[in-house]
Formats: sequence, C-alpha cells, structure tokens
Amino acid sequence: MSAPAMAFFAFFAIVPLAGVVILSFTTWDGLGTPTWAGTANWAGALSDPVTQHAIRLSAILTVASWLVQCPTSLLLGVFMAGRQRYRAVYSVLFFLPLLFSAAAVGIAYKSLLDPNFGLGTALGIDWLNKDWLGNPSLSMPTLVFVIAWCFIPFHSLLYQAAARQIPPSLYEAATIDGAGRTATFFHITLPQLKNTIVTSSTLMIVGSLTYFDLIFVMTNGGPGNATRVLPLDMYLRGFRSYDMGGAAVVGVLLVVVGLAVSFLLNRLGGSSRMDSQMDGL
Repeated sequence: MSAPAMAFFAFFAIVPLAGVVILSFTTWDGLGTPTWAGTANWAGALSDPVTQHAIRLSAILTVASWLVQCPTSLLLGVFMAGRQRYRAVYSVLFFLPLLFSAAAVGIAYKSLLDPNFGLGTALGIDWLNKDWLGNPSLSMPTLVFVIAWCFIPFHSLLYQAAARQIPPSLYEAATIDGAGRTATFFHITLPQLKNTIVTSSTLMIVGSLTYFDLIFVMTNGGPGNATRVLPLDMYLRGFRSYDMGGAAVVGVLLVVVGLAVSFLLNRLGGSSRMDSQMDGL
C-alpha cells in the first residue's frame, strides 16, 4: 500500500538529491556541458573564506532563532490553550503572520526599518531610527527578529494543541496538593509537552538552515557578507557566479547537516520512547 507514496518520494526527492550530489563533482556554468572535476569543487568550497563565513552565520542564525522562538512560542502556546474567549480571539489574530508570504513580509519590514522614511522617522522615535539592515552589527539581530515574527505563531499553535491534550485531572491533583502556577507549569505542563518540544525544535532548527527568501529580499546577503547564510551563498554561487558545481556542494552540505540535526534531536528526545503520555490515566 505504501508503494505509490514511496515511488512519489523517490522520484521527487531521492532522484533530484542524487543529481545534486553528482553535480557537486562536476564543473558547470549552467549552459554548457558539465565536465567531471572530482573533489575540486569540495576542496574549493570548503576552503573558501566566504563559504566558511556562511557556515558560521548559518550556525549563529540557527541557534539565535531557536533561543528566541522556542521559549516564546512555548509560553504563548500555553497561554492560548486556555478556554477563555479573549484567548481564542488572540489566537485568531496571532495566526495572521502565517498568511503572508516571506517576500511580502521582507518588503514590508524593509520599508518600516528604512532609516530615511521608515517607522522611526514617521513616529519621531530616535532609537528606532537606525540603519537596521545596513549596519553589519544590527542586520543579523534584525533578521532574527523578523524570522521570529513570522514563525512563532506556527509553533505556538503546535504548543496550543498539545497543551489542550493534557488531562485536566493532572492540574486538579496539583491544585489539591497546593501547587502554584509556576510549579504546575514546570512539573506538569512542561514534561507533558516534551514530545512537542522535540518536534517543534526540529522544525525550527532544520527550517533555520533553509532561510533564503526573507533574507534575499531584505538584505541580499549584505551589508557585505554580514547576512550571507548558506542557502544564499548557494544561490549566489550558482546564479551570480555561474558555479553550479560549487553551489551543489553547499546544497549537499545543507542536506547532510539538516539530516544529522534532525536525527540527533530525535535521539536526544527519545524517539523510540515517544509513546502516549496519557497511558495509565
């Protein structure tokens, strides 16, 4: 019964991936005939200071995005799990960023953060009137903020759905024992959301390795190479420098790192022990 799905996956995922791996060992400008280059592309890309810098930036972006998104979405998801009407209204409004395309969000924020006619100038707020995207020390934190604004609602919905599945009897027992809100959160809510935290963190981290469209629209890798993360480096190599072989090397690196991180998170989270946490209740 799974044969059609497996065939579909192999045709649209495995075969293209194999093609990229083969392409990484060739020299091709995108127009002529690819020629075999052996490991020259790998040696050149891995020793290139620009690609090494892109690897560091991708690592920084991944860690910073997780540190911002994970606790924020967890707290907001638990808050929205309440049955009060105002929390339901807030959940609907909070879902709106998911409806916008990354390109639209990038264009909007690029205009709002413009130091000449952006939000800071319009409202007369001096601390907001900075070159957020043109300053190398501010561009990456700004991107982390915009990315969090885009994706925190999605992860909050995951936590909201998971928090609503926690049996009320656990909270009732904790109340009878005299546990406060803080103790209840750390000893009941947080342990019950373990599997959701693993799933959400996997999506955050693996997704952080593929951020391209938002960064491309807002900074195009600038100023200089301050925001040239690996996906953008792959694009610029392939379609600006016409080095498809080098771009394929970066693409394979992204796949390998993404698979390794996903596997590691599942192992650390106990993928073989992710049984229902409601057993015995």
